[in-house]
Amino acid sequence: MFDLPDDEILPLSRAHVFWTWSAQARVNPLAVKRAQGVYFWDVDDRRYLDFNSMTMCVNIGHGNPRVIRAIQEQAAELAYAAPGMATRIRALAAREVAGVTPGGRLSKVLFTLGGADANENAIKLARGYTGRHKILARYRSYHGASAGAMAATGDPRRQMWEPNLMTGVVHFLDPYRYRSTFHRTTPQISEADFTLDYLNHLEEIIRYEGPETIAAILLESVTGTNGIIIPPEGYLQGVRALCDRYGIVLIADEVMAGFGRTGKWFAIEHWNVIPDIMTMAKGLTSAYAPLGAVAMKPEIAAAFDERVFESGLTYTSHPVSLAAAVANIQVLREDRIVENAAALGSVLHKLLTDLGESHPSVGEVRSIGLFGILELVKNRETREPLTPWNGSSPEMAALRKYCLEHGLFVYTHWHTVLIIPPLIINEAQLREGFAVLDQALELTDQAVK
Repeated sequence: MFDLPDDEILPLSRAHVFWTWSAQARVNPLAVKRAQGVYFWDVDDRRYLDFNSMTMCVNIGHGNPRVIRAIQEQAAELAYAAPGMATRIRALAAREVAGVTPGGRLSKVLFTLGGADANENAIKLARGYTGRHKILARYRSYHGASAGAMAATGDPRRQMWEPNLMTGVVHFLDPYRYRSTFHRTTPQISEADFTLDYLNHLEEIIRYEGPETIAAILLESVTGTNGIIIPPEGYLQGVRALCDRYGIVLIADEVMAGFGRTGKWFAIEHWNVIPDIMTMAKGLTSAYAPLGAVAMKPEIAAAFDERVFESGLTYTSHPVSLAAAVANIQVLREDRIVENAAALGSVLHKLLTDLGESHPSVGEVRSIGLFGILELVKNRETREPLTPWNGSSPEMAALRKYCLEHGLFVYTHWHTVLIIPPLIINEAQLREGFAVLDQALELTDQAVK
């Protein structure tokens, strides 16, 4: 259908594509032509084990025929309908998404184009519902690249675009035990006291800002690219309690952690917390088509029963994407993929721990389900990161290059290596990837002081 020789893909792309998240003169893309299961192939037929689910999104793996068939059939029947129309696939998709939310309590669903505008719409809903303006979010968060989502993002990716971002965002600290600001001199503090300190920190900010001005607390249930920071026991329950106390909407960003990644349908379920609003994308369709969603409690939706919700886009509830979501959820259920992520979680953690014990450049490992990370350091005692804050290093570049040359696709972020494979992966394939990582870490070990 699209006639272009493999050897022309890269030159033509370089001639005409403007690349995101890249300095244009330095971009060096991998030219990919096909994918299946947990692997993909480049134009030279080199095979790569996908240890990042492409962009942390291909949860059910590549090339699933049931999802592909659903997309094809929907395109043939009804490829597009206006956002104000009701369609069979929209009704089914909304029911399916509402049905998998925690306790089935988030029964109203707004579909979006992806994760960033899911978070933008969640913010609009919270502001409209409460009549308040401020949004509290964490410093080690990433919520998307559009103006509102980028403003809520705590990490340095927002800084280039300031001050031309959404107003009203206040950031607070994550409960990041390995690098806790509050406990540098008391690292042995109990988990209960650690949790309480960070809840007290959050409540202090709420009081300083004025609870009556705060519409929502927006947080990733498990922090994603900024560290796979898993909240300590009691933390999310405590945030829920603070929101209830002060009339604040709790928004859980499950864009990356949702749809089985942590061994449950949604990460927040590990702590038996039900948010008021939950955002999702990525694993919602496993990236077979672009789609995001905002699921909300009925009382949030009811605030707009007589008031117009002034938001929407041309491709809201696109039928082809909704078909991918329905089929994707069916595959997750039928193939017990969430259960596979839970079962392999202990295997991944053991593999990470073994690497940590073998390589002095590994400062800490963390994982939950198939959501893992290696945090690399120059010195285990001082915990000096292998790269400067928001920077890079020759050793990290060498590690990633070694992995690619040996058929392993991983995502590195500053001084960390993220392990986020498709949830259909098996133990042998996990070990295949870790064998490459074991060799690659010898390069980073050379930087240890």
